[in-house]
Amino acid sequence: MAVCARLCGVGQSRRCRRRQRHNQQDQASDSDMDEEEEERIVGQRQGDVGGGGGPESGVATAGPGDACEYGSGHVNRGGFPDRTSTGPPHPQSLAELPPELLVEIVSLLPGTALPNVALVCKKFRQILNTETIWRRRCMEEFGMKDDLRKMEVGGVSSRDLYVKLLHPYRHILGLWQPDIGPYGGLLNVVVDGLFIIGWMYLPPHDPRVEDPMRRRPLFRIHLLESNKATVECMYGHKGPHKGDIQTVKKDEFSTKCNQTDYHRMPGGRQEEFRTWLEEEWGRTLEEIFHEHMQELILMKFIYTSQYDNCLTYRRIYLPPAMPSDLLPPGLFKGTYGSHGLEIVMLSFIGTYARATKLTGDPNVPAGQPTLDVDLRRPVVLPDLEQQRNIEELSRLVMGVHEEVQREDQQQAMDTSAAARGAAEGASGGASVEEGVEADHVTCSDSCQPGPSTTTSTTTTTSPPEAQPFVLPLGVMARNEVYPRTCRKCFYGTGLIAGHGFTSPERTPGLFVLFDEDRFGFIWLELKSFSLYSRLTDHLAHSHAPNMERFEAMLMNMQSWTS
Repeated sequence: MAVCARLCGVGQSRRCRRRQRHNQQDQASDSDMDEEEEERIVGQRQGDVGGGGGPESGVATAGPGDACEYGSGHVNRGGFPDRTSTGPPHPQSLAELPPELLVEIVSLLPGTALPNVALVCKKFRQILNTETIWRRRCMEEFGMKDDLRKMEVGGVSSRDLYVKLLHPYRHILGLWQPDIGPYGGLLNVVVDGLFIIGWMYLPPHDPRVEDPMRRRPLFRIHLLESNKATVECMYGHKGPHKGDIQTVKKDEFSTKCNQTDYHRMPGGRQEEFRTWLEEEWGRTLEEIFHEHMQELILMKFIYTSQYDNCLTYRRIYLPPAMPSDLLPPGLFKGTYGSHGLEIVMLSFIGTYARATKLTGDPNVPAGQPTLDVDLRRPVVLPDLEQQRNIEELSRLVMGVHEEVQREDQQQAMDTSAAARGAAEGASGGASVEEGVEADHVTCSDSCQPGPSTTTSTTTTTSPPEAQPFVLPLGVMARNEVYPRTCRKCFYGTGLIAGHGFTSPERTPGLFVLFDEDRFGFIWLELKSFSLYSRLTDHLAHSHAPNMERFEAMLMNMQSWTS
């Protein structure tokens, strides 16, 4: 506090200036004495100098006449300001600035610094009662504009909104993934008017991948008339009811419903299932003829409904964009056969593109990397007639796949040989010349031009910006309305597994870039095509601060469901 007082020109700093100006002989006096006692002593000394005499005269002279001189700084022998000096006063500290200027300065500070400002002195604490400061913090930190005017008309101050709602719950704003077993999900917590609302983002109904996302409110936080933040559960069909939010640890929080009876329906579980099915799939169970698909839908309802909106959420980030990226990274909706539509996050790391599941299924759960694309290995498509032939496409992709396998084997052999050479060199079992010759032979073999497949897949001839594209005959597609031209194609692998994420393996396929908002993947082994469309919703407070934090989040996300 002593340092803060000196910065503001109050407390010890002011006493030091008085002591230096009026009595240089008392330099050894205690600098930490009480301020009121110091005012009394200084007043008495000035009374003696002016010839006044009594205590009342001393206190009076300790007022305006004892203030710091602003003009030229000249002081007459009696200790009073030099009335001959001219010019406007110059403030010697922040506390001496006009109030309107102090308000402007303080309003530029982040909200997290304002409590410390209030501790400096009484004047600063009074300045913080100005609504302009808090209105600016609400606008700049939380994007509030027109809502503030409506709120102030309703009698809620910007300060109460910031101090009691926005600031305490600022750590839950952004994107989160709920812990719902293999199914995952996407929660976006935003400031919405006078509320903080947690919206669960749901993919459009299968197979309309181009449709916008659907949203369902799971909870909301708002100020009651008592100016106290209140958490309400929004799950179910009976309106808002009591809920709770608890911060578990950094980048993790949990929600709890305190009135789960609001989630129940008069018709029991059967009515709840019909309502859920219509919301989730946009159809009735009788309209879904595929028996395996019916089983998957019923399994998801039973699994997800048991949580009753009592969930744990972990923070996720959107990937940072780099100039070298093939297309802007972000979130995409994709078709996954009988599992319906799922949400994936496309990111770029070096020369690879990766699509990670945010929502999943019992085979490949949320958090797993569903696609890996090697951007060093483009695939040039043949003409349309040959594209319709699944054998021709398989020949092109498998040629690259075999090349990748050979390179991986060669790299493993080189690593093993280097380890053996290091061990033998340490034991003296082989001469240096033999080791150099062996390395030279290995290098000569690996540096020779590869087979024709290598030349064809890594050719420097750039394909046209838009080339015709058609799916091969026999490849299943949930959505037949896919683009008929593409920009580029690359070799990639897709993750497949048995029920319960058993025997996972990466199988070769073709990544097809249509435009900046759409791409596809042909799963050769499954003879299936997935179409992905960008999620275009504005997602505030969601971008990763740097690539390191994003990569760490991806690793953690994968471990949640491994």
